[in-house]
Amino acid sequence: MAQHTAEVLWLRDGQHFLDNRYSRRHLIRFDGGLEVPASSSPHVVPLPMSDPSAMDPEEAFVAALSSCHMLWFLSIAAKRKFRVDRYFDSAVGVMEKDAAGKMAVTVVTLRPEVAFSGERLPTPMQIEQMHHDAHELCFIANSVKTEVRCEPVPAGEGAAAPGTR
Repeated sequence: MAQHTAEVLWLRDGQHFLDNRYSRRHLIRFDGGLEVPASSSPHVVPLPMSDPSAMDPEEAFVAALSSCHMLWFLSIAAKRKFRVDRYFDSAVGVMEKDAAGKMAVTVVTLRPEVAFSGERLPTPMQIEQMHHDAHELCFIANSVKTEVRCEPVPAGEGAAAPGTR
């Protein structure tokens, strides 16, 4: 069993607090030492109590799903001897009321664009299968009840040149 930890720190720092007009900005520290400024989303708590330049939990959730899928995809491609040169995903999560009437991230759509090189290039069907397998293996996708969609961008359709994003 592996444990993954994060520390979350918020300080009142002299704010009144009881009027509910306090800053939601806080710090998240991961077990490897990385510190990330975080806040509530301005879509949830209005400015100036939220900080739009900081990561919000909904963005972190979408990023975790995208990152996990990518890591599995890269692993699968390498095992199948397909050389990946670039992987870019512009993932989107939608927050709305779920079937129980609670606010939730109900759909996350992954839109990976993958560039390959070398003598052995995967077919579109092989790419689709690798994305399917990555989704089935993704620890984060297996951990949530949110529908997670993967809609890879076909090569040549909207794919930016390497290094342009």
